[in-house]
Amino acid sequence: MTDIDASPERNFKRPSLRRRSSFTFLTPGPQWDFTLKRKRREKDDKDDVDTVSLCSFDFKEPCTKRVRPLGRVTSLANLISPVKNGAVRRFGQTLQASFRGDGRSPGVPQQKPCSKAAAPTPPKRRNSTLWSETLDVHQKGTFSTKEIKRQEAIFELSRGEQDLIEDLKLARKAYHDPMLKLSIMSEEELTAIFGDLDAYIPLHEDLLAHLAKATGQDGTVGQIGKIVVDWLPRLNAYRAYCSNQLAAKALLDQKKQDPRVQDFLQRCLESPFSRKLDLWSFLDIPRSRLVKYPLLLKEILRHTPPDHPDTASLEQAISIIQAVLADINMKKGESECQYYIDKLEYLDDRQKDPRIEQCKSLLCHGELRNKSGTKLHVFLFTEVLVLTRPVTRNDRHCFQVYRQPIPVQDLVLEDLQDGDVRMGGSFRGAFSNADKAKNIFRVRFQDSSQGQSHTLQVNDIFHKQQWLNCLRTAMLTQKDSTLPESESLSTPASNEVCTKRRSSTVSTIIHMEETDENCPRKETLE
Repeated sequence: MTDIDASPERNFKRPSLRRRSSFTFLTPGPQWDFTLKRKRREKDDKDDVDTVSLCSFDFKEPCTKRVRPLGRVTSLANLISPVKNGAVRRFGQTLQASFRGDGRSPGVPQQKPCSKAAAPTPPKRRNSTLWSETLDVHQKGTFSTKEIKRQEAIFELSRGEQDLIEDLKLARKAYHDPMLKLSIMSEEELTAIFGDLDAYIPLHEDLLAHLAKATGQDGTVGQIGKIVVDWLPRLNAYRAYCSNQLAAKALLDQKKQDPRVQDFLQRCLESPFSRKLDLWSFLDIPRSRLVKYPLLLKEILRHTPPDHPDTASLEQAISIIQAVLADINMKKGESECQYYIDKLEYLDDRQKDPRIEQCKSLLCHGELRNKSGTKLHVFLFTEVLVLTRPVTRNDRHCFQVYRQPIPVQDLVLEDLQDGDVRMGGSFRGAFSNADKAKNIFRVRFQDSSQGQSHTLQVNDIFHKQQWLNCLRTAMLTQKDSTLPESESLSTPASNEVCTKRRSSTVSTIIHMEETDENCPRKETLE
C-alpha cells in the first residue's frame, strides 16, 4: 500500500461551493459589483475553516458541514451581523428595499416619500380662565369665599358678553359676507336668515363698557344691580329676531340642498374658527344667551349678602328680565303659530275653520300615528285640534289637513289602556304584536255625526302624558272661557290652570333642533 499521511488536514477534501450557494443580486448598475472572496484563517492549530466574505462580513461554516443552498432570502439585513458603520446600515436598508420589490435602482436618486396628510387644525378654544385665577396668592387672601364666588358670577356675565360679541361678528365676517360676495345666496335670502345681527353688537358692547367702569383697581365690581336694571329692558330689541327664527331655519335647511351652500358650510365647519359649530348654532346663540340672564343674575344674587346695596336691585333685575322674556316669548309664539297656519293645505273648503285663522297661539304640535299606522302631524291650537299629513309641493313643505278639524270646545278625549285597541290592520298585525298596542288615546267630536274619531299612538308613556296634559289644559281653558263671568271667577281649578299655563311660558326652554317625533312641542322661547 502506498504510504498515506494520516493527518486529517491532508486527507480532507474541501467541498466545492454549489452554484445555488452564491448570492445573486438583481440590482443593476456597475457601481454595485459584489464578488465572493475566499479567505483562509488559522487559529491556534485548529481545523481550517472556509469563510465566505461579503464586504468584510464573514459567514462561517464548519468545514465538515454540507453547505445548504439558500432557497429564499426575505431580508439580507437579517444575515448581516450588527455593526456601527452608518454606510453599511444604509446599504442593508437599500437591499431590503430591493427585496421588497420597490423597483428602484440604487444608482437612481430616490424620491422622498410622500408626507402624511397634515392633521386638521384643532378648533379654537374659548378662554375658560376664572376670575380667581387672575389674582395672586396675596390678593386671594384679602377676599372672603362668598365675595370670590360673587365676583366669579359677575366675571362670568362679563365674559359671556365678550363671547357673544365675538360670535355675532364672526357670523357676519365668516358666513354672511363671503356667501354674499361669492353669490352663494342672494342678499334677500341672507337677510331673511341672519336678520339684524349687527344691530345687537353695540347693545352688548354698552353693557361691557359699564361693567368696565364699575371695576375697581383690584379687579372687583362693587355694584352691578343698577347697571343691569337700566340695561335689561333694551333686550326687547330681540323680539323681531326671535320671532323670525322658525322661518329662518326653514329657509336655511332648504338652501342646504344646494351643493354650493352645502360645500361652503362644510368647509366652515372644518375650519378652526367654527369650534365645530354649524351656522345655525351661531344664529341661535342670541336666543340661548337670553335665557341665561335670569340664571346668571340669580347666581350673583345668591352670593350677595342680604345687606348689600345690590340685593334689591338684583331682585328687580330678575323681575325685569323675566318680563322681557315673557314678552319675547309671546311674540315668538304668535309668529310661529302664523307660520304653521300658512303651511296648512285644505282638500275641501269645509275643512276651513275660521277659528284656525283667528288663533294667536300654538299650544303644542308633533308627529303621531293613527290606527292604520299613518304618520300624522297634529297641531293643537288654542281653539281647534288639526290633524295633517306632511307633504311636499314644488320643493315647499306643507301640511295637508286630514279629515275635519275638531274644535276644542267640541273635543272628547279618551285615555285608552294598553291593549284596548288593535293597531295597524291585519297585514301589519301579522308581523307585529298588534293585539297589545301601547301608549294610545282617542279624540273625537261630541257629536259623532260631525266627524270620525281618531285613535292616536305615541312612542312612550312620557310623551303620551304630555299630550294628554296639553289637551286637557286646552279643553279646561276653553270651557272656562265659555262660562259666565261670575261662575268663571268662582272656579279655583280654572284659575290654577291659567296660572300654571302662564308660568310654564317662562319656565319651558324650547330648542330649535329636531326633537322626538311624538313629543309635543310647545313653541316658547324659555
